[in-house]
Amino acid sequence: MSKPLRTSRRTWSAAWAALCAAGVAATAVLNASPAPEPQPEKHEEPVSAECAEYIADIETELAKAEEEGKEDGVLAFTRISAGADDCSDELRDHFGGDR
Repeated sequence: MSKPLRTSRRTWSAAWAALCAAGVAATAVLNASPAPEPQPEKHEEPVSAECAEYIADIETELAKAEEEGKEDGVLAFTRISAGADDCSDELRDHFGGDR
């Protein structure tokens, strides 16, 4: 008759080996799977003239700040105009709001 302690060690060793083998197999499957396809580009609507002008103004101010060596600073822009277009989506799209 085998000792209970020895049987317990064998059981744990077998379980550990099975888990390691499963982990190695899962890693191999994940490494072999193809990379996800890139997201298709959005068909963007044309930007309004007012938003295009606002974006151009911001680009100009950014260029000035870079020339003056202030690229680490913060630039703030305000626009006060009744009935002005909301250009937040256009700004986010143009300057890469996902950063």
